[in-house]
Amino acid sequence: MAIEGRSDARGRRLRLGMVGGGQGAFIGAVHRLAARMDDHYELVAGAFSSTPEKSRASAADLGIDPRRAYDDHVAMAKAEARRRDGIDAVAIVTPNHLHAPVAMEFLRRGIHVICDKPLTATLPEARRLVAAAEKASALFVLTHNYTGYPMVRQAREMVAAGELGEIRLVNVEYIQDWLTEPIERTGQKQADWRTDPARSGAGGSTGDIGTHAFNLASFVTGLELEALAADLQSFVPGRRVDDNGHVLLRFRGGARGMLWCSQVAPGNENGLRLRVYGTKGGLEWAQEDPNYLWHGPLGQPKRLITRGGAGAGAAAGRVTRVPPGHPEGYLEGFANIYSEAAHAIRAAMTGGTPPAGVVYPTVRDGLLGVAFVDACVRSSRRNGAWTTLAV
Repeated sequence: MAIEGRSDARGRRLRLGMVGGGQGAFIGAVHRLAARMDDHYELVAGAFSSTPEKSRASAADLGIDPRRAYDDHVAMAKAEARRRDGIDAVAIVTPNHLHAPVAMEFLRRGIHVICDKPLTATLPEARRLVAAAEKASALFVLTHNYTGYPMVRQAREMVAAGELGEIRLVNVEYIQDWLTEPIERTGQKQADWRTDPARSGAGGSTGDIGTHAFNLASFVTGLELEALAADLQSFVPGRRVDDNGHVLLRFRGGARGMLWCSQVAPGNENGLRLRVYGTKGGLEWAQEDPNYLWHGPLGQPKRLITRGGAGAGAAAGRVTRVPPGHPEGYLEGFANIYSEAAHAIRAAMTGGTPPAGVVYPTVRDGLLGVAFVDACVRSSRRNGAWTTLAV
């Protein structure tokens, strides 16, 4: 059903707004590039910063009509909802503690939401946002961008088809080194808010990158987490959130797993890696070499599946842009989430159904991510006791 007061989405780009992502913000630029890559969206409005002056300056840099450069997200939601040419969707790229209040303003006005992860800073906020999203007439898309990589889709397809047999073991890690020293004390913007529990939430590395690792493992395997045992550390003296975490995982049905997230591992940049092993074989994928998926059938030599090459299936093919040998990576994976969102939004606005195969992280996936962080923190405080997710 089309949203009242807006023109049909067919035959034009979707009108996109953005909250956050102003001058000096890394992730805002990533979202803008991803949104434009497949030509589904046009950025037309925004409240880009917590200060009106910086928001207007950021809008000017981006070529936004000054009349649609807003001082805050409330004014933006109200004004855009009244316009005949108002935004169809909003990208939320603020620090974590603002995700819920911003999203709710737009959801209640029927404006689709594309939100950066994690879903919220706290579990009670996440539950309230899920309730609001499930009552709203608009869609909620969470940008766990690593689910957009073609070889991740390939792995998911192979697991679902039973090519690995019954899954027994899941090993996932996401390790970085950028917080090895206390750079938050130098005023570094990204470190400053990510190490502030009032803005990031109780989890540091667990919330920032551990949620990515957990989501990736869940997306590929389809397994449901039963309980975890976490040992979290804040190695940098005075740091108020964890910068390293080791987590044991128990999945329903008997599979077992391990998750390691760290931002104090020198020599590592964005080392996201997944290994999955079942009764018939195993799979290995690494984000820093994303166009390749290793498949080890039991009793046979390992084989390499390449993005766009022989062995890749339909799930990988529909999110592949260029022939094999031409690298696709982080921005393209991010853009795939935006394109999946565009297909779903157009379908919602025109009363149709999305094309076959469209899949994206939802508000429920976001709730699981926040519950994962909450369980890690609770488990670690109890000396690594086995803890269930409080979903």
